[in-house]
Amino acid sequence: MTAQRRPHLLYVAWGFPPSRGAGVYRALATANAFAEAGWEVTVLTASREVFEYQTGTDTELEKKIDPRITVVRAPFSWVRGEPDLANWSRSRVASNLLWSYLRAKADRLSFPEPVYGGWKRALIRETESIHNASPVDLVIGTANPNIDFVPGWHLHRTAGVPYVMDYRDTWHLNVYTDTRTGSTRSRSARLERRLLKSAQEVWFVNAPIRDWHAGQYPEAAARFQVVANAFDQEFARAFEGMQAPAGTGEDGLVFGYLGTIYGPMPLRESLDGWRIARRSSAILAKSTLEIHGRLGHYAEPDPAILALLEEYADDGVRYHGPVSKTAVAGVYTSFNALLLILGRSKYVTSGKVFEYAASGLPIASLHHPETASTGILTGHPDWFPTPDLTPESIAETLVLTAERARSMTGADYARNQQWAEHLSRDKQLSPRISVLERAVAGGNQ
Repeated sequence: MTAQRRPHLLYVAWGFPPSRGAGVYRALATANAFAEAGWEVTVLTASREVFEYQTGTDTELEKKIDPRITVVRAPFSWVRGEPDLANWSRSRVASNLLWSYLRAKADRLSFPEPVYGGWKRALIRETESIHNASPVDLVIGTANPNIDFVPGWHLHRTAGVPYVMDYRDTWHLNVYTDTRTGSTRSRSARLERRLLKSAQEVWFVNAPIRDWHAGQYPEAAARFQVVANAFDQEFARAFEGMQAPAGTGEDGLVFGYLGTIYGPMPLRESLDGWRIARRSSAILAKSTLEIHGRLGHYAEPDPAILALLEEYADDGVRYHGPVSKTAVAGVYTSFNALLLILGRSKYVTSGKVFEYAASGLPIASLHHPETASTGILTGHPDWFPTPDLTPESIAETLVLTAERARSMTGADYARNQQWAEHLSRDKQLSPRISVLERAVAGGNQ
């Protein structure tokens, strides 16, 4: 690498804007951070049609991609559904069930991961094209899906390029049952071990997940790093000078939840607690619970979750749908307090906990104490954790949070925002970028 050439990062993320999946924010922030640090950045991601037809899009978020970044979209065909029947083969028209079965088997033969395994060929083809046009100095793949690790491993084997594995999720750990998924002798487990053995660094979103992997793969543990999800400085600036809304003490409060609702979250318990709290608190009786975000992982809301929310409409519960990342800060400023609803797991931090902290608003944690976000929020001046998930305990937590929300001042918000500064994206990414830049420079001398 000459002094004139910037180091070239190939960043691989199946979900990248305009995707609106949960992992897209980490991916966008990481790619932008490397571009800001002076790297040439190429992002390898899936085709736009996948997000438009399957998961939904956030076109405003796409505008946040650093203009210095080159985005390459590798064709991706999702077995879950092709909306245009004209693109179906004769065999699929004859029997979609048989075609889907054979396609799923073929995908897993290519790479041991359901749904995404068939993307391997397109990824390698695009990776080689990118590297031939401008030699890649480092590859970062962020998962899931774990197929995102393939380009780094491929260039490492064929051209000696170092790679980083960014585990936004886990491959063989069920974070809710604390058990290993599959046998240690399975094809995917053996592949994961080989990938970890050759990686320059391996990133995990919190210490519990890192420590679990260190126990499973001790030979690679020295290269394991915690790179937590975090909030962006641009997001935090929206709350500077925030003041309590006029009439807070008389007109009721707005409690807010912003994020995806899915999996084993104590949603019904939280809503039952909300209903009880409204009966015991005059201020909560006049208050509303505003829910923003996706219900489930796909473009259409999960009908079961939607029906559950509608059960509590008479209790001031309102569902407002997904929010563009570019509008998130504005939604937060419409709240008086926040509800953090998460499934029980010592491994689950959630990305929204960092934004919650950055807002400066009081937070009611409606999750089991044994959840990774507990460690993130410990010490927050206006954090109200519930001791257990009975509706009665949740109601008590909500009443305490409401009383505090009524008395909040601009100085209180500012103090909470200052406390959260250590959770910013800069604090998480900058040290790793510096280390990797030195490693790349040393390897190219």
